[in-house]
Amino acid sequence: MSILEKYNKIFTEKDEDGMNEILHDEYKFTMHASGKVLSKSDVISWAMSDDITREKVRIVYENDEIGIEHAFVTFKDGNTQAVMAVFKYKDGKIISLETGATNMPK
Repeated sequence: MSILEKYNKIFTEKDEDGMNEILHDEYKFTMHASGKVLSKSDVISWAMSDDITREKVRIVYENDEIGIEHAFVTFKDGNTQAVMAVFKYKDGKIISLETGATNMPK
């Protein structure tokens, strides 16, 4: 199973221990739409909440250094975005995630 396949399974199952394992300790999540940068603990807390649902997740490309995926993300407030995500890997774990998002009409 690839890193992104593992990550998607862990995310869907809200597996906090799995998130701690697959995310590198130096992990950073950069959201270009808002300019926010989140830490590993920020992302794990968010992933464990009911704020986000991911659908139609599709791995576009992946190798030992990088993974790229596309998904439709719906937030608790009802907003939906099409999200392109670029994951970088280090030591077999995800060290960074950068996203670009497009708001979808309601």
